[in-house]
Amino acid sequence: MSSRLLRLAVISTVAGAFSGLFGVGGGTVIVPLLILWLGYQEHEATGTSLAAIGLIAIFGSLVQGLFGNVDVLKGILIGLPAVAGVIVGTSLQQRVPGRALSGIFAVLLVVSAALIVF
Repeated sequence: MSSRLLRLAVISTVAGAFSGLFGVGGGTVIVPLLILWLGYQEHEATGTSLAAIGLIAIFGSLVQGLFGNVDVLKGILIGLPAVAGVIVGTSLQQRVPGRALSGIFAVLLVVSAALIVF
């Protein structure tokens, strides 16, 4: 197995574990590691992550559902407006330089972590 494929396997395994544990994985694991380990540009890493999240979300929802942790109605109520948000967000992302995206994303992660801890 090539080094690149091994890194992709590690990224996807960690993202899947984080998705199951915390409900996150794409933005917090896949995007940064695709950029840092595999040299993806920010826009490509984001798009690739979104493609992977669809599959991760389906299986994660099914397994969480087996444990009784899924409120389907609330999931739909959250998901429908999120579709509009992803369309707007993707349109905005195309206008922002990759380096700026990384900076904005890093600040968001740090602030989010601080709010959770404190």
